[in-house]
Amino acid sequence: MRVKQDKVTLVIQQIDEILAILNEQEKNNEHLINATCESYRKSARNLVHYCALRTVDLRATQKRLKNLGMSRLANSGSHVKASLLLTRQILESLTGQNTEVEVKSGLSIKNSKKLLTHHTKELLGYRSKDRRVRIMVTQPTEAANNYSMVFDMVKNGMNCARINCAHDDTEVWLKIINNLNKASEALGRKITITMDLAGPKIRTGAIVPGPKVRKFSPERDDSGNVVSPALIVMVDKITEESEPNMIPVESSWRNQLSVGDRMHVNDSRGKERILKVIKTLEDQVWVNCYDTSYLGTGAELVSERVDLERVKIGDLSSIEQSILLRVNDHITVCKEDILGKPALFDEDGNVLEQAYISCTEVKVFDRVKEGDAILFDDGKIEGVIVACNPTSFDVRITRAKVQGARLKAEKGINLPTADLGISGLTEKDKTDLQFIAQHADVVNFSFVNSKEDVEELLQEFEKLGVKDKLSIILKIETRKAFDNLEEILLTAMKTHFIGVMIARGDLAVETGWNNIGWVQKEILALCDAAHVPVVWATQVLENLAKKGLPSRSEITDATTSLKAECVMLNKGAYINDAIKLLDTILRDMESHEEKNEAMLPKKTRLLDT
Repeated sequence: MRVKQDKVTLVIQQIDEILAILNEQEKNNEHLINATCESYRKSARNLVHYCALRTVDLRATQKRLKNLGMSRLANSGSHVKASLLLTRQILESLTGQNTEVEVKSGLSIKNSKKLLTHHTKELLGYRSKDRRVRIMVTQPTEAANNYSMVFDMVKNGMNCARINCAHDDTEVWLKIINNLNKASEALGRKITITMDLAGPKIRTGAIVPGPKVRKFSPERDDSGNVVSPALIVMVDKITEESEPNMIPVESSWRNQLSVGDRMHVNDSRGKERILKVIKTLEDQVWVNCYDTSYLGTGAELVSERVDLERVKIGDLSSIEQSILLRVNDHITVCKEDILGKPALFDEDGNVLEQAYISCTEVKVFDRVKEGDAILFDDGKIEGVIVACNPTSFDVRITRAKVQGARLKAEKGINLPTADLGISGLTEKDKTDLQFIAQHADVVNFSFVNSKEDVEELLQEFEKLGVKDKLSIILKIETRKAFDNLEEILLTAMKTHFIGVMIARGDLAVETGWNNIGWVQKEILALCDAAHVPVVWATQVLENLAKKGLPSRSEITDATTSLKAECVMLNKGAYINDAIKLLDTILRDMESHEEKNEAMLPKKTRLLDT
């Protein structure tokens, strides 16, 4: 094949120009590179090279390299300078020149992979046999008292456990950790324990509680005939773990009931209903009802037996209220810690009193301005701020479900276009960090936004004496964190060992649903250049974990996670099924793809597998 020398010479010139930019940026950032710990020095230098490379539009050069049958530098992120020098040397050989070039003056391709492997092992622990990608699992509260569930998680392929400090307390966390250590020892598998700092999450405040009533409805066919009566379970008291069909009734009265007994009750609408006992247990009585009933605290149960006095239904918890919002509705967000309320309308549908709700972070009221975008509940409801004052701001809803979306208490608020000036480390985080430093291997740093946030965390490490002992996973979940990722990584490299979690839930809301695809690709590329392991998080196999059946799209999403070093699963009733399936998917797919590179094993038919 004849190659036109002028085309080759042009590409060489372009590579020389890129190398000059790399050298200049390396010189300008030498102080940042030298400030990193020794284990990250080469990685920091390569990260600077990669960011310098990305200041150039490479597409024309890539096309010319492709036409010459050469690497397009698309996968050179983890070894930028070595790839450029090696490409240049090959190009010069095509021109007949034999200029001596020190190819190893940059980090070699082989050594760059070794660095990532080493950093991943130090951060996340040992991988499972025949599987490169680790599996991280969020621990539910139940893990504190259900050892067998934790044991199964470890047995089914969990490598890392995640405990979120936004939930529960130190007593529960310690019980979970003890169960994890016990299962780890029993199975001979070291489990890395990671703990999330809650961070400055901005949420909606409380809403006026609803009535203390429960609705019970029989199952009916399409003609309205009762197929199965409503089942109501009488117990001593209602707790957070109680099923929704339970009501509290005094045990002294309840224990006198027999199968077949009937009782009458007027529900909250004044409608008389009949309940019939179908089963009696030591701590429960089951009754059936063939009509829809609204039973509330204080409702009287009147038995048809003359030997039983009347008894009242005990205390039920209030129904969680919500605020229904439709497109073009308005809601006021208040600085004062008051109970939110839905809008009040007259009989013609005119608004008499606008809906309002409080916000848990008072600092936002000094920062927001008219025209700022606002999103509620992970982006399910979108709006724009149309008016501001020191104590509140008015929001017009711009996107919601056609029938309206319900906003509840303690739901996330995102203000992606506002500079809120909120630090990534709260007082609660500093307190929780003391526990984490004693009991965990890794701290997951929530809502980190800048190098200053990282420096603050490292200062806390110094105070606790855990610098270079406690590792860090930086949770990238805001637009600001994405924009500042290079300096965040370079600052975090001052300690051992670091990783990045792509928290796709908040990140998608912050950066926009239309941008999340390329945003997560950019994060993967930047971390690859820094030889920093990535945790692929949020809604992986979510349907399977919560409902027992995966969707087709989330299976595809799980295979995409091979680009990372770890995949995070969230809690759910079917979490062990999700772990087993993810373990199988990762093992099967790793023969076809390694990180960003397609692997080509001998093609087989699906029927043969």
